[in-house]
Amino acid sequence: MTASRWQPAEGSSRGRTTLLTVLAHLPVSQRWLDLGGTVARFGLAAVFGASGGIKAADPYQTYVAVKAYDIMPASAVELMATMQPWFELALGLLLLLGVGLRVVSVISALLLLIFMAGVIQAWARGLSIDCGCFGGGGNVVPKATSYVTELLRDTGFETLAAWLIIRPISWLSLDGWLGRAQAPDLAEGGLQT
Repeated sequence: MTASRWQPAEGSSRGRTTLLTVLAHLPVSQRWLDLGGTVARFGLAAVFGASGGIKAADPYQTYVAVKAYDIMPASAVELMATMQPWFELALGLLLLLGVGLRVVSVISALLLLIFMAGVIQAWARGLSIDCGCFGGGGNVVPKATSYVTELLRDTGFETLAAWLIIRPISWLSLDGWLGRAQAPDLAEGGLQT
């Protein structure tokens, strides 16, 4: 964001910037893009907050779900099942606060790709599992799998992460308040880090 977006309106008697002041001075298209970023950020925060919270609340079921993918030794399964919920909760919290949005979004996108690869390999190997993405998980009867639905859902989540990677600007974010959020300047070569 440019510094001018956060300056108080001329003639403002209080000399402080409010969200409404900032919004009032943005072009309409800019407001829509910022709203899109806010929806993407809160949506992805809700995804990781809910999935991490459900897994943290039931560590044994998380272990069962991770084990069902049948790609790690038992010691790695235990480590993954223990750490994954807290990692997801941390991502959800950082997204909710709007801290380091581009970096957190890249990490989120990579994590989602790993999850999708896990589902694809299970499907390709003929395993009958529930992904355990939002609790549950583990082996299921063959007709109870929903790999296509899981992959489509995760593709939607990837879209939210991609939006925030390309344009990490949203309302009510610490990055915005600290002046660290910047839209990519496509005329000058694309993404800025």
